[in-house]
Amino acid sequence: MHAVNPVAVEATDLVKTYPGGRKQPDVKALDGLSFSIPAGTVYGMLGPNGAGKSTTTKIAATLSTATSGTVRVAGFDVGSAPDAVRGQIGYVSQGTGADPRQTPLESLMMAARLRGVPRAAARDRATELLAQFDLADAADRRVGTLSGGMRRKLDVAIGLIHAPAVLFLDEPTTGLDPEARAEMWAEIRRLSAETSLTVVLTTHYLEEADELADRLVIIDHGRAVVEGTPGELKATLDGDTLSVDLIEPDPASVRAAAGSIAALRDVVVEARGTSGRLIARADDAPAVIGSVISAFDSAGIGFGAVSVSRPSLDDVYLHYVGHAFEVDAQNGKAARS
Repeated sequence: MHAVNPVAVEATDLVKTYPGGRKQPDVKALDGLSFSIPAGTVYGMLGPNGAGKSTTTKIAATLSTATSGTVRVAGFDVGSAPDAVRGQIGYVSQGTGADPRQTPLESLMMAARLRGVPRAAARDRATELLAQFDLADAADRRVGTLSGGMRRKLDVAIGLIHAPAVLFLDEPTTGLDPEARAEMWAEIRRLSAETSLTVVLTTHYLEEADELADRLVIIDHGRAVVEGTPGELKATLDGDTLSVDLIEPDPASVRAAAGSIAALRDVVVEARGTSGRLIARADDAPAVIGSVISAFDSAGIGFGAVSVSRPSLDDVYLHYVGHAFEVDAQNGKAARS
């Protein structure tokens, strides 16, 4: 029976520091991270590689220890009661955990034995999960012959073999093609709709967080920047988002044009375009497009696509973190994720 607790996972002032190498400084992967995850929800941890997402889930899953701070999972402290925590959780890492020489049925049966599921119940549970994840026809095939999407579904099934209260999914769709990603999204939605399971999902895909998370936290440099439902976070930004793609922008000219645009009434420039795109928020973006184009023309800057949209999670990230998410993703921070 699962521990009764309205908060499934709670972290307080979590710090994780990795010692540096010879003549290298220590790396602080987590820097006072705090969050609270309601039971029975899909909770997203959104951030680029190196933000601290995987480090957080490993600590919560008792696979790593914090330098300081606390984490409680299903009512148990991960530091003082790790065995109790392990009995309440499933953990699916970024890499596949199934032996390619085994069959899916064998993989699930072995996972059940490791989790202490009685043998008689284990086969029934394995058969049930194979059916739920549409793997019944592949039950006796070697794991190494399965597609990437099928292996990923098997990984999730293994994490659920002992019916945990909390399931950690660390970047579950990384490396999957669009069709397999859509299938994984459908499985996560099904789990959310049909069970009382709490799912903790780390991702660097904005669309994935927006589609799946009931609530999410944006993590940057090991800190929680902002937290809420996707709708709540987007609602914190007023007006429309105006985006202009620039052609071979000269930094000095862009700064001048951005300054003129920022002086327009009810316009806030979020990204000044030195990376190739100017992003601004405006109370009435269609009304100021002409003035924005004039500013670029006056500065001698060519431009391509001009778009107006309602605020997205990308806009939320830009507003609260101070730079575009796609720039972070391209940079692929060197710190541990």
